[in-house]
Amino acid sequence: MLIVGLTGGIATGKSTTSRALKAQGVPVVDADIIAHQIMEPGEVSYKLVMKHFGAGVLQEGSQAIDRAKLGGIIFNDPDKRQLLNKCTHPYVRRRIAYAVFKYYIQGYAMCVLDIPLLFESGLDRLCGKVAVVSCSPEQQMVRLISRNGFSLEEAEARIKSQMPMNEKEKRATMVLDNNGSIEELENSVRDLVNGWKPSLVRTVGALVAPVGLLVSLPFARTSMCGLGTLCACAAWIVGSIFG
Repeated sequence: MLIVGLTGGIATGKSTTSRALKAQGVPVVDADIIAHQIMEPGEVSYKLVMKHFGAGVLQEGSQAIDRAKLGGIIFNDPDKRQLLNKCTHPYVRRRIAYAVFKYYIQGYAMCVLDIPLLFESGLDRLCGKVAVVSCSPEQQMVRLISRNGFSLEEAEARIKSQMPMNEKEKRATMVLDNNGSIEELENSVRDLVNGWKPSLVRTVGALVAPVGLLVSLPFARTSMCGLGTLCACAAWIVGSIFG
């Protein structure tokens, strides 16, 4: 199964791209959704956040964490941002890994990891290919102000807090230009899926290869045939992940 990383800048159209991928039948693992799930009362990350940040981050009259309050605390404080990352990132990664494995054993040819901080978190190293959704700074600013109700200064601060788009574009396998219409973006997504989706043979091979790997292990030390089978299966698995 090919693992594709999907990222972009704030308000560049990553969510629209994610929906277009789902419409093409490609499973998408959304890191933002997972980040919300692990912050629900009773979760380990919730307990860690409460321990380190206190009840002041809760919504008024509720046990739910107010993400806006928490975001305001960490936005201009690198140390507290790092502390929050330690409370959440390991548990986000664990659920991402579980979701990818679930889609793998279900026989999907390709899976997309929708992760805003893909490069910053180093999770791009798990991906065979990376798509970056991009638009002009002017478009990004207009969309952010319109969508979030930010002032010009707030929008600029949010954009500047992220990795520059030109840096993300340099590290991408493909850049999806989102300066045009939704239809144009959907066409680009369709081209991406048609160009990157592994064939049925490769998909089936990736499912069978782990079985061959396990079967050949006992014979790898005593038989050249067993060693060859082991290497071939391992190569097929790596190839299926990294395209």
